[in-house]
Amino acid sequence: MTDETLIEQMKAGDAGAFRSIYGRYRDPLFRFGYRLTGSEETAEDMVHDAFLGLFRGGFDARRAALKTYLYGAMRNQARKRFRDSGREEAGDTDYSDERAGPLEVLLPAETGEQVRRAVSGLPLAQREALILFEYEELSLEEIAQIVEAEVGAVKARLYRARDGLRKSLVGREVAK
Repeated sequence: MTDETLIEQMKAGDAGAFRSIYGRYRDPLFRFGYRLTGSEETAEDMVHDAFLGLFRGGFDARRAALKTYLYGAMRNQARKRFRDSGREEAGDTDYSDERAGPLEVLLPAETGEQVRRAVSGLPLAQREALILFEYEELSLEEIAQIVEAEVGAVKARLYRARDGLRKSLVGREVAK
C-alpha cells in the first residue's frame, strides 16, 4: 500500500494505517537519529516526536513526500537539540553501534568503530548528508528536500564529508 493511501486512511481515523506507516519508517528514522546524535534515548525521543507531529496533522502531501517529511522532522529535531546543547557544529558525538551500513560492510569489522568515530567527527551538515546517502540510501534529490538545499549543495557536502573521512582515516589501517 502506498504512503499516500495510508495517510488518507490515517486521516479518516484508521489506526491500522498509522501503525503501518510507523512500521515502515520507525527503524530507518531511529538509525538516522542515532547516527546523528549518538544517543539511543535521544533517537527514540526524536522518532516519537516525528510520529507525534504526523499524527497531529503536521504532514502536507502538497509540500513533500511522507519519507521526506519524516526525515526532515528528525533532522530539525537533531539540529534543535544540538543548538540547545551548544554542539550544533562541533561534530562531537561519540558512539558505537552494531548496526552496519553499506559503507561499513566493505570494511573489516575491526575498523567499523574507526569509521563511526570519523563520521561522528564531521560537521553536522556533512554528517547528515553522508548518513542519508550512504546509510539510508536516499537519492540526492530526496536529501536536498530533507535538508532544504539544492542538489549541488548536497553533492558538495558529500564530497567534503568523504574527503574529511579520508583525511581522518589516513595513516590508519582501514582495509587490508
